[in-house]
Amino acid sequence: NFVDLQNNKDNKCIFCVVDLHAITVMQDPMELKNNIRETAAAFIASGIDPKKSIIFNQSSIPAHAELAWIFNCVTRMGWLSRMTQFKDKAGKDKENASSGLFIYPNLMAADILVYKATHVPVGNDQKQHLELTRDIAQKFNRDFDCEKFFPIPEPIIDKDISRIMSLKDGNQKMSKSDSSEYSRISLLDESDEIIKKIRKAKTADNVMPEKMEEIIKLDEVNNLLNIYSGFSGTDKQLLIDQYKGQNFSNFKSDLSDVLVEKINPITMEIKKLMEEKEYILNVLLEGQNKANEVAQKTINDVYDIVGLLRNET
Repeated sequence: NFVDLQNNKDNKCIFCVVDLHAITVMQDPMELKNNIRETAAAFIASGIDPKKSIIFNQSSIPAHAELAWIFNCVTRMGWLSRMTQFKDKAGKDKENASSGLFIYPNLMAADILVYKATHVPVGNDQKQHLELTRDIAQKFNRDFDCEKFFPIPEPIIDKDISRIMSLKDGNQKMSKSDSSEYSRISLLDESDEIIKKIRKAKTADNVMPEKMEEIIKLDEVNNLLNIYSGFSGTDKQLLIDQYKGQNFSNFKSDLSDVLVEKINPITMEIKKLMEEKEYILNVLLEGQNKANEVAQKTINDVYDIVGLLRNET
C-alpha cells in the first residue's frame, strides 16, 4: 500500500522510522540501532524508492521532539486518558508504565503535523490517535488564532485489511512483543517458517463457512482471509466461494504460497541491504536532510506563533 501511495504522482510521501516511539519501553541500545537500519531496509526492499520518497529516522530531526513538547502543553489530560492503546499496553500495571507511553500520541501528532501532512495511512488501531492529532491541530489553530496553520489530516484506511491480527488469537493485534513466534509473520521469515506458521495458525473446528456473516464471527478465520485477500488482491467473497465447505488445509497451503511468493523476495533484499550498512546510513542521512528542510520551517513558525525566541545564526 505504501508503494502504491508513493507511485501516485499526486503524492509526496514521507516514511519515518519511529525510533523515539520505540523507547517508550526499554530497549537494548545495540539492538535498537540494528532495528532502525532493518526497518529502513524493509521499506526499501518492499519498494519504497529513496529517490521518490523521504526515508529517515525520527530521532534525527529535533523538530519532532520540540513540537511534541508544545503539543504536550496544548493537549488535555482527559484526551490522553481516553486513548485505548495506552490502556491495552499498560494493562493493570499502568502506574509503572513510562510517562512517554502515556503522552506518545502527542509525539505521533508532531510526526504528522511538523510536515503539515494532509493524509496519513493508518490501521484501525491507530485511528483514535489520528483523531487526537486532528483535535490537537484544531486546538492549536484556535488557541493561537492561526486558522489553517496546521491542516486537519485525513486517514487512509484499507477497509479489508486495516489491522492484521495474531495468528494465535484473532482478538489480538499481530505484534513483535508477543512471546510466541507463531503469532506473527516476519519479513525476515524464511519460506519454510512461513509455511509452518500458517499451518499452525488457529482457524475453526469446522469447515470454511459459506457466508460472510458466519466468517465475521470466526475471528481467526476472518483474519486469515483478510491477509489472503490483501496479499493476493483477490476479493474476499471470491475466496470464501472458492474454499467454502472445505477443511482448512488447502486454504492454508494456498495462503502460504501467496505469502512466500510476496515475502521471500523482500526477505532476500532486506538481508542483502543489511550487509550494505553505509548505503542504509546514507539513505537515512539524505532523508534526514530533506525532512529537516520542511520540519525546521514549521517549528520556526510555531516558535514565532507561540511567542518563543529562537536566535538565528
